[in-house]
Amino acid sequence: MTANTYRFRFNDTIELDEAESTLHLAILAAEGLFSEALLRVSFSYRRDDEGHCLHVNGGDEISETVIRIFTSFVIKEFGSTAFTVSAAPSGQPAEPVAIAT
Repeated sequence: MTANTYRFRFNDTIELDEAESTLHLAILAAEGLFSEALLRVSFSYRRDDEGHCLHVNGGDEISETVIRIFTSFVIKEFGSTAFTVSAAPSGQPAEPVAIAT
């Protein structure tokens, strides 16, 4: 599977802290399927405050599952017009962010 970085850009009306908390819920949900250990070694994302974005690395089953869960969560929480998501081939992975569990 090709590695992609997914850019979730949120409208200015959405607090990036809230979006990031929703991503953490998606990570927690995926842990139920794959385990905390697999999430820690397979998943990473980067927060971009200036761009009001979260950059999430994909490319394997675990990361793609988190991305699908997260996308569903943000649609339900903020609405489908509150953000855009785009995928681009990943030149280098996002810096891992410590995931509090």
